[in-house]
Amino acid sequence: MTDVTFAEIEAAAARIENHALVTPLIENPVLNERLGLRVIFKPETLQRVGAFKFRGAYNRLVQMTAAEREGGVVAFSSGNHAQGVALAAQLLGMPALIVMPKDAPQVKVAATRGYGADVVFYDRLTDDRVAMSDALAAERRAVVVPAFDDPHIIAGQGTLGLELMRQAMAVGLVPDVVVGPIGGGGLMAGVSTAVKTLSPDTAVIGVEPEAFNDTLLSLQAGRRIAVSPKVRSLCDALESPAPGLLTFPVLQKNLADVVLVTDAEVGEAMRYAFQTLKLVVEPGGVVALAALLAGKVKLSGAKTVALILSGGNVDPAFFAQVLRGEI
Repeated sequence: MTDVTFAEIEAAAARIENHALVTPLIENPVLNERLGLRVIFKPETLQRVGAFKFRGAYNRLVQMTAAEREGGVVAFSSGNHAQGVALAAQLLGMPALIVMPKDAPQVKVAATRGYGADVVFYDRLTDDRVAMSDALAAERRAVVVPAFDDPHIIAGQGTLGLELMRQAMAVGLVPDVVVGPIGGGGLMAGVSTAVKTLSPDTAVIGVEPEAFNDTLLSLQAGRRIAVSPKVRSLCDALESPAPGLLTFPVLQKNLADVVLVTDAEVGEAMRYAFQTLKLVVEPGGVVALAALLAGKVKLSGAKTVALILSGGNVDPAFFAQVLRGEI
């Protein structure tokens, strides 16, 4: 499978049923009043492993053959995909090795190990994580599970969009706009496919960190462009240097816009999510809310906006600094 269809997203939903959680669709009157909109949000912070990544990981691993399962899997990730793959592997009884950056949040490293995976570290600046993963997989006769550029991963992430739309429609709502984060594009490729199938008039908008604007640049140029930022972003989960080969054409077709947020806006949104929405949301997971609060989302008369809060895995000490306004 090289293309991701709505039918494949529905099939993924059937595969992950009884394994992934159906996260709620929530709204908050204080947020609605502040923005003068009806804002509904999907807190994947409540998903297994604390992020949407479990959806795609389980959908990919559950389709592996018995022979493939013997060798297990290798994945590279800064943390949320790592945890998703580690838990899916544990549930399916196969070994997992995760290649993680040395500076990955310790809460993500500890959780990945807690799900039974082995961890090997790499240096973001000097090591080629893809080459490392391929070499380790060859040694172990394992299957490499990409974080986003895989049709089964994309379909699994698309179940979030399917769920969101069906939950909204069940209470008589059709979002005018759906906003979510973009790293390599797996989430929003899958989500946008589900959303545009069920509601072609709904606009889908992606959000990137200001320093990692590869998808925006790629869409403007009409081809995939990689960035080489000289600075880090608070959003460790979204530091992909380029959109995926599979994800980019889908984003080209389905996205109405991509907007950028600063670290300061991300910090403000994390504080707002904690203080007002009563949710712990990690930097990469809060960018959709950050963009909306900063007035960066083109609403064009929209009355109902749906936000994806994609993950809540954040180191306690760092989170405390954010809450104190030190970051």
